[in-house]
Amino acid sequence: MAGPPHDHTAEERSEVRSAVGRFLLAGFVALVVVGTPAALWIRSQAEAHALSNVTLMTQRLADYALAPSFTGPLLAGNPLAVRALDARLAPWLDKGAVLRIKVWNADGRIVYSDVSELIGQRYSLPEAGPALLLGGPGVTEIGTSTESEHVLQPLPGDVVEVYVGSFAATGAPLVFEAYFDDDIVREEQTAVLFDMAPAFLLALGVLQLAQLVPAVRLARRIQAAQAGRRQLLQRAVDASALERRRIARDLHDDVIQDLAGLSYAMESEITRGNSEHLPLFNRALGLLQQNVRTLRAMTTELYTLDLDGHGFPVALSRLADPLREKGIDVRLTLPENNTLSHENSAVLYRIAREALANILKHADARTVGCTLDVDGDRILLRISDDGRGFDHAAGAPQGHLGLRMLHDTMLEVGGTLEISSLPGGGTVVSASLGDSKAPPARPTRGGARHPRRMAVQRIASPAD
Repeated sequence: MAGPPHDHTAEERSEVRSAVGRFLLAGFVALVVVGTPAALWIRSQAEAHALSNVTLMTQRLADYALAPSFTGPLLAGNPLAVRALDARLAPWLDKGAVLRIKVWNADGRIVYSDVSELIGQRYSLPEAGPALLLGGPGVTEIGTSTESEHVLQPLPGDVVEVYVGSFAATGAPLVFEAYFDDDIVREEQTAVLFDMAPAFLLALGVLQLAQLVPAVRLARRIQAAQAGRRQLLQRAVDASALERRRIARDLHDDVIQDLAGLSYAMESEITRGNSEHLPLFNRALGLLQQNVRTLRAMTTELYTLDLDGHGFPVALSRLADPLREKGIDVRLTLPENNTLSHENSAVLYRIAREALANILKHADARTVGCTLDVDGDRILLRISDDGRGFDHAAGAPQGHLGLRMLHDTMLEVGGTLEISSLPGGGTVVSASLGDSKAPPARPTRGGARHPRRMAVQRIASPAD
């Protein structure tokens, strides 16, 4: 039952696409992993830059717009001077650029505020107040203000709170406190982030594409090497089959024919019955006929069945015929509809031929089970017997080395070969091709399991 030809070219293209897809996915994950902290860092730097700009703006407002107005009358709380400063600050407050303004003197008294009820009130100076009175740098904070002087007129939501120091027209040191809507910072954060993000993402994308080209070339080179190994393996298998057929033909056409002719001549001589060497002729004839049968069996074994024409199940059944002739019960479990490629059929045929030949010669078995399981890309061939088995610790017995010689073939096709045996408990040979590995094989006899005495030899593929 032969399946359609295996399209290695399509398989290789699919594997390359799969490898490129995995590479791109890994690159995307790396982009997210690298880009997320980078975006957070950019956002943090943008916030620091925005707060620095707000501090600088407040310092200039205090130095050039407010400080010159703080003369003696304003510091003394003169209503006319206060109203004049209110009028000067009205454009700032009306447009929402500044939410609140307060000015403190060194004693903690509020000498000016846009909330008139606060003028003349005394509160504890801000934490940075003493340093600002001595000319220290401005301080900026962002958050929700909870200071007691805001009870008279609460501020909405999160605000930017700025403290700077300056000097009145009279030379007295003052602390200027201003509040801004935090949108001024968030907008600058967003603008900086969106200005820098395209260049950052473009650089990562170019790096990803630069790595993609050699990755694709490497994947193709690997696929080409694998294809070359497969071709070499197939040529070796074909050459081996061709040589076996040539030897089988030579044996059949020359050696066996000559021996058969000699056998007929000896039978004719024995039939005459006039030879004094008749007992010797009888023994020689029996030995000759046994050798002819052995050579014919060897010829049948050497001449591989046409797998493409008959299919692997038929070939497996033919391999079991010599065991049936010896009275061994061979039970085949084969799927009704299975399609194996020529390469897979050839590999599994060699495994089955070697395993069944060893059973016939060495196992002294009464029952043999052959199971073929095909599930998508997964192919599992299991051959078990209830024969004498062997002790793996003592080394494989003579005749079992043939299966070990097949391990290179299984490695090349990416499969696994397992041999499990125990003395008196039979032997199980499992060959697996495809994505899945063969499940652990446990030889049994009479339904009993001997896990402690079982010796398992595993020949695994590089994928393991």
